[in-house]
Amino acid sequence: MISPKRERDFFHVIHKVPSGDGPYVRAKHAQLVQKDPESAIVWFWRAINAGDRVESALKDMAVVMKQLDRTEEAIEAVKSFRGLCPKHAQESLDNVLIDLYKKCGKVDEQIVLLKHKLKLIYLGEVFNGKPTKTARSHGKKFQVSIKQETSRILGNLGWAYMQKSNYMAAEVVYSKAQMIDPDANKALNLCHCLIKLARYQESHLVLQDVLQYNLPGSDDPKSRNRAEELSSELESMQPGPLPSNLPGLNWEDDFVEALERALNELAPARSRRLPIFEEISQFRDQLAC
Repeated sequence: MISPKRERDFFHVIHKVPSGDGPYVRAKHAQLVQKDPESAIVWFWRAINAGDRVESALKDMAVVMKQLDRTEEAIEAVKSFRGLCPKHAQESLDNVLIDLYKKCGKVDEQIVLLKHKLKLIYLGEVFNGKPTKTARSHGKKFQVSIKQETSRILGNLGWAYMQKSNYMAAEVVYSKAQMIDPDANKALNLCHCLIKLARYQESHLVLQDVLQYNLPGSDDPKSRNRAEELSSELESMQPGPLPSNLPGLNWEDDFVEALERALNELAPARSRRLPIFEEISQFRDQLAC
């Protein structure tokens, strides 16, 4: 016969609910067992106010609010209460905010926060000073390097610029991301930007890496379909001059210029500059054109 304690332990393992009887545990029970998101939010609020696992409660509540299309409310909650969370939690809270901004179409806010995350990488203030961090995806743990994280953030920034039809900025950012940690998805986005900039020969070369399976993710069905679509689009294009009415050509407040200024200002004062930023800084002359 299974003891009541053992039975409770099995329950927590099966339903992935933490043990205990505090407001955070009750929130997770409402979320995962009762499937009652509204009650879960109420209990998450109580957990935050009671100081019960505030970081987890805030992030989990934001996820539930997003599922209920209460994204704006989730953004305000994270911004208002992140100060109650420890310093090491701020990076993951930034990721939550970026996801929420993306959900409700706040592109400018995404760009500001992504630039901030890149600056933190440059300053050596991510991963708690370690070269890698442990991440989760679909229940599996894996290691992420600073190099991979930088490329991922640059890819997200490139996508945000694309949403604003700022293809010049997006092209530069995607090019840097590909130099650091290339993959098929970023290559396809880069190809799209180059097409928009009427740089058809360059876009064709980028596309070939995907079509010839030279990049990670090239065999993904979605990537194959998109590559074929871009290939057909390129076949219909004729070389011509760069369009004169492209939006976003004012680089005054653009990420690349801001990052270059940061490189110039911060490098003499410190010795921990990461190699990836040394690589980026080699292209100042190109970016100034």
